[in-house]
Amino acid sequence: MITQSALLMRDALPEGGALMGLDTGTKTIGIALCDSDWRFATAGKTLQRSKFTADKAKLAAQIAERSVKGLVIGLPLNMDGSESPRSQGARAIARNLEDFGLPILLWDERWTTQAAERAMIEQDFSRAKRATRIDSHAAALILQGAIDALAGSAF
Repeated sequence: MITQSALLMRDALPEGGALMGLDTGTKTIGIALCDSDWRFATAGKTLQRSKFTADKAKLAAQIAERSVKGLVIGLPLNMDGSESPRSQGARAIARNLEDFGLPILLWDERWTTQAAERAMIEQDFSRAKRATRIDSHAAALILQGAIDALAGSAF
């Protein structure tokens, strides 16, 4: 199941469970994870993109290791809320990950990379560290927004 509705996603996960957030780009995939009670999202690894089959295998290993019950994938929208070519890329990735058998929530990711970078600058991350960790921190912001909605605090 792929949806943009937090309500439908919550219905698909009646027992809760850990979620994985993804910020997908052309060069990297930022990964974030949350606890099974949907309270806190934490930045995880940043995968360097290669062939999609290899990327998918790495994600499958992370999903199994963390007992992930659902995925939240950042959906890059234009500022007016319309979809862009990058949105279609995120949807294609979601379709390709659908065979994991996990519910997938596509979540608006506008401004997440900029917010992640600002937070990292405030925490005095060097430019080099920001470059290697920005996508996983953006994934954490995407996931936190989604879990806030799933837990009911964003309604």
